[in-house]
Amino acid sequence: MSIKYNGPVVLLVMDGVGISDRTEGNAVKQSRLHTLNKLMQDHPMCELGAAGRYVGIPDDDMGNSEVGHNAMGAGQIIAQGTKLVDEAIMGGKAFSEPTWQNAIRNIKDHNSTLHFMGILSDGNVHSNISHLEAMLKEAHKEGVARVRIHVLIDGRDVPPQSEPKYIQRLENFIHELGDPDYKIASGGGRMVITADRYQNDWGMVELGWHTHVLGEGRQFSSAFEAIETFRSENPEIQDQYLPPFVIAENNQPIGPINDNDSVIFFNFRADRAIEISMAFTYDDFPHFNRIRHPRVYYAGMIEYDSDTHVPALTIVQPVEIDNPLPKLLSERGLKQYAISETVKFGHITYYFNGNSYDAPAGEVDEEIASDIEPFDTRPWMKAAELTDKLVAAINSEQYQFLRINYPNGDMVGHFADMESTVIALESVDLCIKRVIDAVDKLGGITIITADHGNAEELIDKNGEPKTAHTTNKVPCIFVDNTENRHRYELADGDFGLANLASTLALLSGIEPDPSWLPPIIKLHD
Repeated sequence: MSIKYNGPVVLLVMDGVGISDRTEGNAVKQSRLHTLNKLMQDHPMCELGAAGRYVGIPDDDMGNSEVGHNAMGAGQIIAQGTKLVDEAIMGGKAFSEPTWQNAIRNIKDHNSTLHFMGILSDGNVHSNISHLEAMLKEAHKEGVARVRIHVLIDGRDVPPQSEPKYIQRLENFIHELGDPDYKIASGGGRMVITADRYQNDWGMVELGWHTHVLGEGRQFSSAFEAIETFRSENPEIQDQYLPPFVIAENNQPIGPINDNDSVIFFNFRADRAIEISMAFTYDDFPHFNRIRHPRVYYAGMIEYDSDTHVPALTIVQPVEIDNPLPKLLSERGLKQYAISETVKFGHITYYFNGNSYDAPAGEVDEEIASDIEPFDTRPWMKAAELTDKLVAAINSEQYQFLRINYPNGDMVGHFADMESTVIALESVDLCIKRVIDAVDKLGGITIITADHGNAEELIDKNGEPKTAHTTNKVPCIFVDNTENRHRYELADGDFGLANLASTLALLSGIEPDPSWLPPIIKLHD
């Protein structure tokens, strides 16, 4: 059995829009989503798992855009993220691999320093403090004399002013090791320094370079003092926006990065680790003046870019995803189109394509540059511009499968501000109608879903602002106004994002890959 549409199949991803029965703190319920609410009432809809086991991470872990788009495109549940690293780090396997062994040998041979850098929290989205602790323990076991830690302060995947507890936990852990010369050397908010993504703001990376590598910046005696001082100056500041700081003794930074040091970036998620990795590893580096480029042994937790192989050295081997949906559609001769703005462009392309920046033959990828200003001040983001481009691509009748990511619900939801998040969602709602109208005119189908939750929970159980993702399920709506809507029905089952690939293939008239999870729909005989 197969199905054929005169028009295209369009996948519309509302980033960060989950389902929750709660009204308090739920921007989805408090927004006037006339289009989306009507589509939910008038068309077949189911809920998809977008967190935990549904996307290859531990149960009860919140979803994120990387694993969500991986699952959508892969059609399979791939063990990854913290689950993948847990197996290698917590199980000890990584410490017997050449990368770790050579990092340790390098500092022993040169009597140099081992540096760790990454987001310090247990958010399990970009990193986990337990992985850092395991590596510190192993380093101490192997006789490493001097360690410096450069912390990127979270407040985004964890409560917005929670960092002191992670600093305290790290300090306590080092004390339990016997108080070796292991110290925090520098830090700053993850949305201020170092952790830019998609080459949107190299100035962040440059500021991080000056802070971590050169040891330049406002000096404090401890990370605690830095955070307390910044909060006294601005009590409302979220951790993710804390300014950079350098820990100093006698007015000298305690942990600049020098020749022959070893540096391990401990994020396991790629997007916010690629640019700083490039700065450390590229000889020809045009993005800013590094002033000084120390020759270090640099390794990432994983390979952050599988096409350019950045970095070349990794603590844990990368995830391999075979036969993603775009590859199958390309092999069957379908033309494809993918679009988002900068902050989610990598998700709708790289992650959806099975961790590859190489678009398959016949696929056109289009990026709209994101605003640099905080998204809560411009919550409409680039939704209108994205829609203009997508509608033009639909009307061109060149493409059989098109996909778009609207970042608003997630990127604005991370501020936990109801007013701006409502504006963000209502902006997307207006755009959805334009897309539906264009697809309907050509006799196609639009599938509307999300990669994870966020905007539906801006307040946690204790009534505090919640900036992190959620574990909630996400909607999956089949907007089909053609006669084909009578040729299938929703299947019975407990479905997740990984079931979308086979569903989209089936709606494109193509037999799904046998390795994929089953489709969400059942065709009638």
